[in-house]
Amino acid sequence: MTATASVARGADMPMQDHWRGRARYTVFDSDHGDGARVAALIAAWCADPQRPQHLHIVALASDLQPGFHRIPQAEAGITLDLLAAPLESALAELSAHLDCIRLHDPAGSAFARPLARLTTLGARLAASGLDDAQRQALTAQGFVFENNDNAVFSSRKPRLPVTPQPVRHALVLGAGLAGCALAARLCARGWQVTLIERHPEVALEASGNLAGIFMPLLSRDDNVPTRLTRAAYLYALRLWEQLGGVGQAFDGAACGVLQLARDADHAAVSRAIANDGSVPPDFARWLESPQAEALLGLPAPDGGWLFPQGGWARPGSVCEALLASCGARLTRCFGAGDVTLEREGDTWLARSPDGAVLATAPSAVLASGAGARRMALTADLPLQALRGQVTHLPPGAAPQLPLVLCREAYLTPSAQGVLCAGATYDLDADPALRASSQLENVTRLRALVSDPHAADDAPLAGRVGFRCVAPDRLPLVGRLPDIAAAGSTERLRDVPRHPELYGLLGYASRGLIWAPLAAELLAAQLEGEPLPLEMTLVDALDPARFVLRARRGARQPASSAGDL
Repeated sequence: MTATASVARGADMPMQDHWRGRARYTVFDSDHGDGARVAALIAAWCADPQRPQHLHIVALASDLQPGFHRIPQAEAGITLDLLAAPLESALAELSAHLDCIRLHDPAGSAFARPLARLTTLGARLAASGLDDAQRQALTAQGFVFENNDNAVFSSRKPRLPVTPQPVRHALVLGAGLAGCALAARLCARGWQVTLIERHPEVALEASGNLAGIFMPLLSRDDNVPTRLTRAAYLYALRLWEQLGGVGQAFDGAACGVLQLARDADHAAVSRAIANDGSVPPDFARWLESPQAEALLGLPAPDGGWLFPQGGWARPGSVCEALLASCGARLTRCFGAGDVTLEREGDTWLARSPDGAVLATAPSAVLASGAGARRMALTADLPLQALRGQVTHLPPGAAPQLPLVLCREAYLTPSAQGVLCAGATYDLDADPALRASSQLENVTRLRALVSDPHAADDAPLAGRVGFRCVAPDRLPLVGRLPDIAAAGSTERLRDVPRHPELYGLLGYASRGLIWAPLAAELLAAQLEGEPLPLEMTLVDALDPARFVLRARRGARQPASSAGDL
């Protein structure tokens, strides 16, 4: 037997015989190791003419930052997730239907229950290093052992519902970063996508700036926004590399981002994060003041974080690169004006302003940013449109930087002969450039570069866009709630939803890095695949979260005037 066949079979398990005749097949491995088993499994899948259409591999890896990591693959039918977490907690956060399981020297036996929750009937288990207590725990959960190391799952307990095979045709409203990223991820899975845009071109709303910044977040407590942004940032970097690379597939530069500390207290917290050794240097490096100043050639009195893989990109060019990857499965319906959606039987109809039907599909996705506030189906979601004015400066009006510089404001290197500085956060709906916003940007720019004369006499030039922002500053990803029918619902899974209507909304200022992973998450939900994020984060992004918060808020007693 060849090494490839041996590894693919795992502990004498006939994997090829087990996966044949299936549309999709999911393998879980508790130890990614050096990747040899995964590579052999992929080779076996590629060599088998009777392979399943989709092979999904989920493996635990110890050499990555905490969380779930979706690793794009060259083969269209293969998905790889690496989970950097202990076995029990990884299983508790995983959403998947496992067909084949490999366990290697697991610790304890508490993993048996969460593993059984994810396992499909008839799934095969191959293990090494199990003790009697672990076999007993697995047996109690429904695994029937054929010998000490191999078992079949045959529990009679109710199983997680399996998503039926979808009709792979969707309407996507909005051709900004959110909609274009989803079109790419759906087309990669064989979907037909009709992308509907009110304007004649892509990225003419919030995604239309000359330069957007991509960088992660850091926090002492590694909170939900930090974890989400880290996962999204790393996935975006991997996906962009697969597309051809920043500055190659689309306009931009992975020149690095330096985020200056706000003050000495902020520097002390940052220094503590750096000193605990949990942040890899290729992800983020803390620079003390002399190092930061040597890099910049400008004052940096409190130091700052260098994100070496960060940088800037022109969002419109990212949109076009994503759509170019869709091929013939994409239909563009641009210049459509303000479209309305209505459900007729099992079909969504998109109607033009004059009532004509533009397109139909079983599923529809609203990825229209602040425009979703004007649609009846999403008007009750607590979304705001925040005005952002970016200032465009000629190259001589501010220091020429080797990387992106940010603190309360940001300044990019030259993008198409223009330096971009900003941006404001305003609560009004004025679409015109105005001098007061220019002054705000210039004032913060001068503080950023420690030059009171930077941008002196700069002409009023720039761009105004409107960010779509939720109250918790997190995006909305998933099935949209039917708020009118929600009643006294207490759990996310019980919130009534509009049939086959989904949202990708609320990207605020992080659309560049949130869009790829959010699109991948929604595409995986539509397909019933393992999800690329921990369930804690998936729930934090669920659009129905605001229904539950509204119910809980209504039950809280009113505060007296003297309460703090």
